[in-house]
Amino acid sequence: MAAMFTVLIGAQWGDEGKGKVIDVLTERADWVVRYQGGNNAGHTVEIGGVRHVLHLLPSGAMRPGVRCVIGNGVVVDPLALCAEIEELRGAGVDLRDRLFLSDRAHLVLPYHRAFDAGREAALARGERIGTTQRGIGPAYVDKAMRTGLRACALGDPEFPRIVRERIEAANRHLAAGGQPPLEAGPLAEQLAAAARELAPHVTDTSRLLDDAWRRGESVLFEGAQGTMLDVDFGTYPFVTSSNATAGGACTGSGVPPHRISCVIGVLKAYTTRVGEGPFPTELNDATGEALRAAGREFGATTGRPRRCGWWDAVVARYSARINGVQQWALTKLDVLGGFDPIRLCVAYDLNGRRLDEVPADARALAACRPVYEEMPGWAGSLQNVRRLDDLPTAARRYLARIEQLTGVPIGILSLGPGRENTIVLDPPGVGAG
Repeated sequence: MAAMFTVLIGAQWGDEGKGKVIDVLTERADWVVRYQGGNNAGHTVEIGGVRHVLHLLPSGAMRPGVRCVIGNGVVVDPLALCAEIEELRGAGVDLRDRLFLSDRAHLVLPYHRAFDAGREAALARGERIGTTQRGIGPAYVDKAMRTGLRACALGDPEFPRIVRERIEAANRHLAAGGQPPLEAGPLAEQLAAAARELAPHVTDTSRLLDDAWRRGESVLFEGAQGTMLDVDFGTYPFVTSSNATAGGACTGSGVPPHRISCVIGVLKAYTTRVGEGPFPTELNDATGEALRAAGREFGATTGRPRRCGWWDAVVARYSARINGVQQWALTKLDVLGGFDPIRLCVAYDLNGRRLDEVPADARALAACRPVYEEMPGWAGSLQNVRRLDDLPTAARRYLARIEQLTGVPIGILSLGPGRENTIVLDPPGVGAG
């Protein structure tokens, strides 16, 4: 049997519903791999009406028997990961012998969080990135500066001494910036306890994935955040600190590019964004508030209200091209029930000039105005729909228009938070409806 290596990416600004889609796909998967980001991500999985939010653990953790990898491209807060493991243990989820942490993953330490908070507080209002202040950016800075500490150190008997010395050194930098010092001794003890718990999970995960390929097993690569937050291709500088696009799956896991079988893009039926930065279709009105309320659009990690707007074809086409998306997993179509008409952004207007691509300059994107077309909406809930043909005609036409505008078929359709609220189209594609 040929191995199936599938990458699942967010096609917008994150929060597209990747956790739910990954959870559905893991029914046929042997492995799930997180390949970038850190506990600034929040992937929500709802099972039997119970909501679980995963930050570092791959969404496959909720499927018994599925093996989970935290790849080398992830930055890992040992205290946060231990807390997450303990929380799932309390919910009856056993990760023994099926959680593997790359020995090359970099660690997020307490001083990274302090640096993150201090930097964000020091920036002027219009310059703030809107980070989660979980220390992700500073940890990636240390990685690029070649001063980071990697997960292979968790099994080192000298680990408590090493982290204490690093915290003491960081305190000198914090003092210079007017920030309070960290308690080196107690934090070093907490980190040492976390190291003892995590060390048995640390291994060369690239070797495990190579073995999985040779055995013909199925692997899902789970991206965090979204394409428009990618450090290279997103709305820089209002981005995350890693490559959230499909290319990051290879560099963040040690899997060669030619082994990737398929790229699935997760696309919300409207658009949201958390934090600062340009957002052409943002609705600062009653419609935006209604979308937020209907979609429960509050950050899974921070609880911050998400900015909401209409669906953006320019962003979706850009994501399809950058990632090589072969099919969409479209989420939250059910949220649009009752909105009439529904608007789709098909292009941008920049000072009288029509743009069909996302400009690199964030200031130019902020100046863009959406060019809309309208489609009729529909009434009523879609959460009990189990077949595509049972959708309202207006909903099917909306899906077909998304396919037409992006040139990518819809393969998975999510109509609610639960596993059961999902239609998997085989072959993918809605058609004219």
